[in-house]
Amino acid sequence: MTTAAVIDPDLEPVDQLGDRLKAILADIRDEYLQPHLTPWILGFSGGKDSTLLAQLVCEMLLSLPPRKRRRAVHIVANDTLVESPVIAHHLDMVLERMRQAVEPLRLPIAVAKTIPDVEQTFWVNLIGRGYPSPSRVFRWCTDRMKIAPTTTYIKTQVDESGQAILLLGVRSAESTQRRRSVIRYDNGRRLNPHNSLQNCLVYKPIVDLSTDEVWQTLLQSSPPWGGTHRALVTMYRNAGGGECPLVTDKSEAPSCGTASSRFGCWTCTVVEKDKSAESFIEAGYGDLEPLLEFRDWLKAIREDGSKRMAKRRNGTLNFVGEGRLIPDPFTLTARREIFDRLIAVQSEVNMQLVSPAEIDVIRRIWAEDTIAMTKF
Repeated sequence: MTTAAVIDPDLEPVDQLGDRLKAILADIRDEYLQPHLTPWILGFSGGKDSTLLAQLVCEMLLSLPPRKRRRAVHIVANDTLVESPVIAHHLDMVLERMRQAVEPLRLPIAVAKTIPDVEQTFWVNLIGRGYPSPSRVFRWCTDRMKIAPTTTYIKTQVDESGQAILLLGVRSAESTQRRRSVIRYDNGRRLNPHNSLQNCLVYKPIVDLSTDEVWQTLLQSSPPWGGTHRALVTMYRNAGGGECPLVTDKSEAPSCGTASSRFGCWTCTVVEKDKSAESFIEAGYGDLEPLLEFRDWLKAIREDGSKRMAKRRNGTLNFVGEGRLIPDPFTLTARREIFDRLIAVQSEVNMQLVSPAEIDVIRRIWAEDTIAMTKF
């Protein structure tokens, strides 16, 4: 998505859009009032689509008398711990507003944020284990930092209730790839089985809305949890792109780190250039410049064979094609260099980029690798 989508003057007439939104709200209400208590889990990235979905669900709940708000709704966000600081701040602000609003509004909503296990964070894998910075060929980050934490949360709800319904703000109009994905997994019913999670059904209430319709709705309304959508609109304008959505399945991974301008992890080296970060910097977020420079350096050293080990972590060699050796982890020397630079950047921007817990794990892995290397 480009910023033009935020200010497109050729928007659908309000009455037509109003009818479409009424139909969506009626569908959400009908599903919520089904005679069972299967919990809802709403995947929330803080972007425009998940924000609209959360707003519609809250509006539906508020339209019901409190005695009928019997089914639990979980609004779940994921923090990879390397999110763009601008996005991370916005997400935390919105989640906190939601937390403060649900009790006074008597809404059966739990607001949660998942994070990767400390053993599987970006820095533990890259600096600790020496994984090369992610690429299209080796995108090791999505599963460990996005899918695994959210999947764990969903499985917990399934274990407690026997089943769960995952609400996603995906839309066919997002991209050609998204449209194909929607068609591929659509069984013609309101609820579709999740691709990989047992006893988890997927519900996509806004799948047929256009991008303009999403923006028009947000621009002409206020969120039930208070405040306005101005910060969201400004964030998109400044970033010049769309958000990397919450991901719960590997088939959705291509949406994370695509060639389009999306904002997500500031460390993302899957994209050739981080156009979103560049746009934020041009918009006045100068403190992001050291992060962008560090990200570009991480991408560059991935191609430097002198900083990579010939053997895998298990001591084997990795050959492809006609005997071409593929370098594997960063050397211990390179890992220490990356760590030192990261600490320097952390001091420069005055933000915590790597936690003390991560540093402890990194140093433990270094010690283990030093011992292991003497055996090969």
